[in-house]
Amino acid sequence: MRTNRIRTTALAATALVAALSLTACGGEDKALGTKPAGTAETATPAATSTDGKAQQDAPEAGAPETQTVPSEGKHAGGNGGNHSEKPETAPNTNTEAKAKAAASIPACTPKNSKVKVSSVTRPINHLLLTVTNTGSKDCAAYHAPFLRFDGAQAVYPILDDSKPQAVVVLSPGQKAYAGIGLLGEPGENEPVKSDNLGVIMVDKNNKSKGEATLKLPAETYTDSLGFVTYWQSDIENALMF
Repeated sequence: MRTNRIRTTALAATALVAALSLTACGGEDKALGTKPAGTAETATPAATSTDGKAQQDAPEAGAPETQTVPSEGKHAGGNGGNHSEKPETAPNTNTEAKAKAAASIPACTPKNSKVKVSSVTRPINHLLLTVTNTGSKDCAAYHAPFLRFDGAQAVYPILDDSKPQAVVVLSPGQKAYAGIGLLGEPGENEPVKSDNLGVIMVDKNNKSKGEATLKLPAETYTDSLGFVTYWQSDIENALMF
């Protein structure tokens, strides 16, 4: 999961596939020559035999034509194949409501919150970042923190796979957490020792709202394959990557 840091969007592809599926099914209905339910067709007069009696297999005059109605969600094809239509997935209204509510809450910043960094025993080569709401009103821990080790110009990579379903909103005294992966696979990059960590909090538009400078635990080493997670509501989620 650590290597998949690029978010992909499949909405356009899904819409295109659904449109093609519906078009294909509609085309098959037209090819079959099906008619709306309730439409009647005047039958050809019954053929008579040499003795003047109507043949038994001739349809009655004026009888409606029997139509085969495809089962729900399927269209019968000329070769007997079926096209299944996937039901639409209902939106998660609870998650959407939380996201809209969080969008109106001020961001947690160095002015209304306090950030600290600490070492952990598991997983190895990880640190834990904790932000606490020290203000008198709710604040939101938006997105992921921007990190700079020893004043580096580039911010530390953010692990997109760690994005939660909803923004973490903190009441006064509550905490949010972010995990910091320090190193990639052994031997891939040369680790660099770091002493200080700059933590930049952001708003809902991912814009900087101030930076806090923290002292790192002794013997902290990082490389270019490390990462930081999005803010999480509990420690387990922050350290699961």
